[in-house]
Amino acid sequence: MPDAGDDKSLAKRVDADGNLQVGQNWDTLIERQIREAMESGKFKELPHQGKPLPNDENPHAGDQALAFHILKNAGVAPPWIEANKEANELLAKRDAILERAASGSRPSIFARNKDRQTLTDLVARVNMAIAKVNIEAPASTIRRRLLVLEEELARYEAACRR
Repeated sequence: MPDAGDDKSLAKRVDADGNLQVGQNWDTLIERQIREAMESGKFKELPHQGKPLPNDENPHAGDQALAFHILKNAGVAPPWIEANKEANELLAKRDAILERAASGSRPSIFARNKDRQTLTDLVARVNMAIAKVNIEAPASTIRRRLLVLEEELARYEAACRR
């Protein structure tokens, strides 16, 4: 037991009201704080009382669950998800070019050449993102088909003729 004059071995804490709380050790101090909070009813209105806490973790993550949890808390997604987002953003740019081409006004030869070059660049960038998805995705059902440049350019030409 600590000597009454030896206050260095006692656990001390100042509560929210500015009062000094002292205990034999941290365990007794914490136990007393919990007991006092329970007696004053501070735990009565907690969410999920009497029910299991919700588990928002991915039940299919397996041995990667901790890594996914850390990435989620850091505001980052696994690389294949980020690559999939990038592919979708690039595909939206491609779709905008196709919609503009199909809008009714025939683009000039200069505009068509520029669009064809932009589509060529987009297809290459989309395919790089899709390749990353396909390499890093944990399941084969997530994999995506690469774009074929000739098919995309044919879609553009068809849109221009509408």
